[in-house]
Amino acid sequence: MHARLLRHFFFFFFLRQKFLKMSQQPLLQLLHNASLGSLELKEPLNFWCGARVQARSAGNAEPVYEPATGRVLCDLPPCGAEEVDQAVRSAHAAYLKWSRLSGMERGRVLLEAARIMRERLVDIAKVEVVNNGKTLTEAKGNIHMAVQGIEYFAGIAPTLAGQHIQMPGGCFAYTRREPLGVCVGIGAWNFPLVLAVMKSAPALACGNAMVYKPSPMAPITAVILAEIYKEAGVPDGLFNVVQGGAETGSLLCHHPMVAKVSFTGSVPTGKKVMEMAAKGVKQVTLELGGKSPLIIFKDCELENAVKGALMANFLTQGQVCCNGTRVYVQRDILPQFLEEVVKRTKAIAVGDPMLDGTRMGALISRPQLDKVLGFVKEAQKQGARVLCGGEPFVPSDPKLKGGYFMSPCVLDNCRDDMTCVKEEIFGPVMSVMPFDTEEEVLQRANNTTFGLASGVFTRDVARAHRVAENLQAGTCFINNYNTNSVVVPFGGYKMSGIGKENGQAVIEYYTQLKTVVVEMGDVQSLF
Repeated sequence: MHARLLRHFFFFFFLRQKFLKMSQQPLLQLLHNASLGSLELKEPLNFWCGARVQARSAGNAEPVYEPATGRVLCDLPPCGAEEVDQAVRSAHAAYLKWSRLSGMERGRVLLEAARIMRERLVDIAKVEVVNNGKTLTEAKGNIHMAVQGIEYFAGIAPTLAGQHIQMPGGCFAYTRREPLGVCVGIGAWNFPLVLAVMKSAPALACGNAMVYKPSPMAPITAVILAEIYKEAGVPDGLFNVVQGGAETGSLLCHHPMVAKVSFTGSVPTGKKVMEMAAKGVKQVTLELGGKSPLIIFKDCELENAVKGALMANFLTQGQVCCNGTRVYVQRDILPQFLEEVVKRTKAIAVGDPMLDGTRMGALISRPQLDKVLGFVKEAQKQGARVLCGGEPFVPSDPKLKGGYFMSPCVLDNCRDDMTCVKEEIFGPVMSVMPFDTEEEVLQRANNTTFGLASGVFTRDVARAHRVAENLQAGTCFINNYNTNSVVVPFGGYKMSGIGKENGQAVIEYYTQLKTVVVEMGDVQSLF
């Protein structure tokens, strides 16, 4: 009886999905030319079996806010066990088809997805601004990077190959690089579309399917990505989106049909993800927090060092995990550095993120804004000096008065034992400290549980490479900062995570290697 009811349920579910596919207008068309203060989204934001799906229960829906205005964009009900199971099963069915395609065939579909995204880049960027608060200038750059990511992994797909190994007696072995199956991606709110692409593009290129859970604070553009993949020709269900918070993430991590979890977020949550995945012996990639050092030697090109420090601290309102927020400046040039960096920080245009001239938009939420402002106050209590900023900012436009803005902040007179120097703030706050010798600053820079990124400014080529070698971090920028690219691996040391994203290295984390041993003669048996 139970089996019969289950068959009836799935029969009517798939009939309903077929109707939805025929009747739904793509989300980006509904949000065409999105603007601040006007968007009110009623559409469901889950996506599986090739269509947007309404969650079964709206009783515990959470509001999603527009950071620049403080308005409610939509109410987001989380997916429960039944929805998660439907999404994972949909992904598994699509994986069985997709994994049988050649790399060339998969790459061709991904290239079409990149073409569609590039064609709609501005509209997607505007939605990102509305949902995230970052400036349109940055959002366009983010979507361009996402396009490049899909193109890059489309090119990688046909190159996946094993190895031929000659063995004694004329025997040989070969290896096959095979997909894992259904992968789960859990993203953060600071780069909503970029992270969805950086997890899904290599997964799909390698022949996997993915169920993606965006942050509940920035849930929209992952759905747009799902519809672009569908339009490009991926099988229905290959890339699915489930919405929700910690409970939905837990259901995904525990699902028996999930082979791998890739998570971007905080260290405490990353530990929980790793623990849950371990119960099913699932592979994990963790891209976690950072408190990265930026070391500026007295022989640097000061103009470039100042610009590098600004790029290391104030992109996306300082909400970047690899930001170089511990800025160590050699004592001889500290006064000149501070004078110039404060002057440029004060000149940063804060306000309407849709305007071309704006260089800093709104933080993601009111609690995040309050948390960052609290770090500044705590720093002052511990003896730091605020050279500029660190206060709530109210734009002149009346519609933005409820937004989550603050003035970018530079802190001087900081010490290594201060909270603002030890803990990840995730806001536009730069902590500046003097140092005297290379040996000293390396010891101080490495004295942290984090190890995501680092940077050094110097004209001494030997010193630059020596410092890069000795910094305990997954990335080191020399004479620049935050110049990340899809073609180079990204990932942390220590508690900043395990595994890599981007570059060819990521292929290791979305495939498994099978060895096939071929005997060409008779079996030599001891029995």
